[in-house]
Amino acid sequence: MLRVVHCLFLVIMFSPVVLRAQSPPDPVFQKRVAADVKNIVILRTNLKQASGFARSRPDLFNPTKDRKNALVSRDDKLAIWNTWSSILDGMAGLDVIRREHKKFNLFQENERRNASFSLANASFLAGYRHALEFIALTDKNPALDTILNEAVPELGIPAGTFGRFKVRFLNAAIAGEFAALQVVAKTYTDGSQELRNEIDEDSRVIWEMGKGKGHELTLKNALAVVQKSSFSAWFPLQKGVSEWMGDTKVARKNNHLISAKQIETMGKRLQPGDIIFERHEWYLSNLGLPGFWTHVALYVGTAEERRAFFNDQEVRTWVKGLGVAGGDFEALLRQRYPTSYGRSQMVKEDKRPTRILEAISEGVSFTTLEYTGSADSIGVIRPRLSKRDKAQAILRGFHYSGRPYDFNFDFLTDSALVCSELIFKAYEPGGGTKGMRFPIMEVMGRTVSTPNGMVRQFDEQTRNSAAQADFVLFLDGFEKEKRAVESTPEQFRASWQRPNWHILIQDAPVEAKKKP
Repeated sequence: MLRVVHCLFLVIMFSPVVLRAQSPPDPVFQKRVAADVKNIVILRTNLKQASGFARSRPDLFNPTKDRKNALVSRDDKLAIWNTWSSILDGMAGLDVIRREHKKFNLFQENERRNASFSLANASFLAGYRHALEFIALTDKNPALDTILNEAVPELGIPAGTFGRFKVRFLNAAIAGEFAALQVVAKTYTDGSQELRNEIDEDSRVIWEMGKGKGHELTLKNALAVVQKSSFSAWFPLQKGVSEWMGDTKVARKNNHLISAKQIETMGKRLQPGDIIFERHEWYLSNLGLPGFWTHVALYVGTAEERRAFFNDQEVRTWVKGLGVAGGDFEALLRQRYPTSYGRSQMVKEDKRPTRILEAISEGVSFTTLEYTGSADSIGVIRPRLSKRDKAQAILRGFHYSGRPYDFNFDFLTDSALVCSELIFKAYEPGGGTKGMRFPIMEVMGRTVSTPNGMVRQFDEQTRNSAAQADFVLFLDGFEKEKRAVESTPEQFRASWQRPNWHILIQDAPVEAKKKP
């Protein structure tokens, strides 16, 4: 978070005769600016895709007269809710950036002040423009007022959200804020050329929609409006985790509820092939993987762990059939994917071995258990599959190592992957394996499988005695107590129903009984 010092700035900031000695460029600040520019572009793109999907589905968002009063099916509601969830995610991410840069005027150096204002202005305009466009789209179908105001716990959407959304964006105050920002912008040089086109386009669209008013504002009044208006952050939901918002935590920065001791103990209970679900509180993301569980990873273990675990006759026979004399699974990994194998053997900065394969913003990467375990809640399940099937899943995982992260969430292509897509494709049935089948859902026209949906399926299958996996452990984070506790299988199974603000309404922890 940027640290600023309060000072008197009004006269100085607008006086053209005042000269300041400029400090040398700050590489840390420049890196932060570059990251936030990237963040805004991604967030804005996601909002455009959400609005584009809504326009492409008039059957959902603007039905014909003969279908205006037709009942909306559950599947159609899910498509609408997922689009709405993505809109809220985008707004939340932009609000984080606005929050970080709302005190742009306190910087003494021109470079910092201009860059910070440009980011604050761009994030405001992107949010306001796409909010107005989405509201205009939904206005064509009165039924959406009811549907979008429903509570959808598995997507982290509270009741009445759409009503509050419209109150925020359809009022004279925010229109005046918009006009004020455009006046203030005239006193700043371009802080980010990369955002200039986006700023100009969003500003033009807003003016064309007739929402911008208050052109009579003076420069002084404009600054006052910006300072006192809704320019402060508004968080519709507390969402997700990803690199492009991962450095922005709004609370408990650089601390996690799961302790180092718990991570060490967890490592002794894991087996190659285990599936790890993660929850990081206080992060905001717009990637559109809805629900309480926002990340999932594959435990591949160290070479030593794999060698011991896959010392199995069925595995050796399978490996021999693939042309590796002796049937050594490690030799197969090394032979098939030498580059990936080399990555898996790299020792990280903390001198820990890599044991996890996961799709993160840097791409499909081998990470340490300590890196993955630095979370606030973790759940682990173990597929009910043979060791040969688990070896096949890990082999596929090595195949995907190094692929970029899929910000488009396109499950149809393997050129880039998102976290749940890695698990989905590693355990996909076929190639002589039983594999696992995961639920799929439509998110903005894309068919995806989400971490939260996987936990929901685990719950439903367990109740129906059709589980594809067994429970291993659940470390449940409790914000009020600033710790995580080992909880019960029942609590894990119910966790998919939690809203994203769950930490604010938690009861006392339910701890698992320790075996004697």
